[in-house]
Amino acid sequence: MNRADLTKQPQAVAAMFDNVAEGYDRTNAVATMGLEKLYWRPQTLAEIAPRKGMKILDLAAGTGASSVRLREAGAEVVSCDFSVGMLRVGKRRYPELDLIAGDALRLPFADETFDLVTISWALRNVNDVTVALKEMLRVTKPGGRLVVLENSHPTWKPFRVAYLEYMMRAVPVVAKAVSTNPEAYVYLAESVRAWPGQAPLATTIEASGWTDVQWRNLTGGLVAIHRAVKPLGQTT
Repeated sequence: MNRADLTKQPQAVAAMFDNVAEGYDRTNAVATMGLEKLYWRPQTLAEIAPRKGMKILDLAAGTGASSVRLREAGAEVVSCDFSVGMLRVGKRRYPELDLIAGDALRLPFADETFDLVTISWALRNVNDVTVALKEMLRVTKPGGRLVVLENSHPTWKPFRVAYLEYMMRAVPVVAKAVSTNPEAYVYLAESVRAWPGQAPLATTIEASGWTDVQWRNLTGGLVAIHRAVKPLGQTT
């Protein structure tokens, strides 16, 4: 089943992530050659700037590994994911986390609940990106922020071509060696190829109601951190 088929069947996406939950963090570390843990995640954490008393929604949190760092900084963190399998693994590893099953298209939270919503490597996997962004806007307080970490388009064309070839050829091979479900990583590689670049994503975020949309490239644009603000006068 290819990416287009899967995104039309949210339950199939959830099942796919359920199947890779146990080894998901390990496989990501290998496939990204350590960049995720050593550079991309710390840079995203710095962008979020968590602090005591801050209420954060870590959406598509997976096993909750990203949420742990936010909580250690003193923030009140809710970890939400569509994959129950991911959450089960997370609850075993990090019993202190507040883990909640939820759909990004119908978030199970009241309006204006969070100071910040963050989502990493998952926006491209939702069925309707605009609806998901509007849901994130709904649950964010006026003046609150959005931080998105996602694969993007390398700014140097030869590097971009080489990267996309790596994603389609090397990642499934790596996944076969370290994952019980390498087919899932074929889907993930396809989703990276189909994902829009930095500027189109910024336009989509702005069209969803967010303001002051900006982005910052990491590792030559392999990934990008997009950030935005909910207008102060906007209520939901």
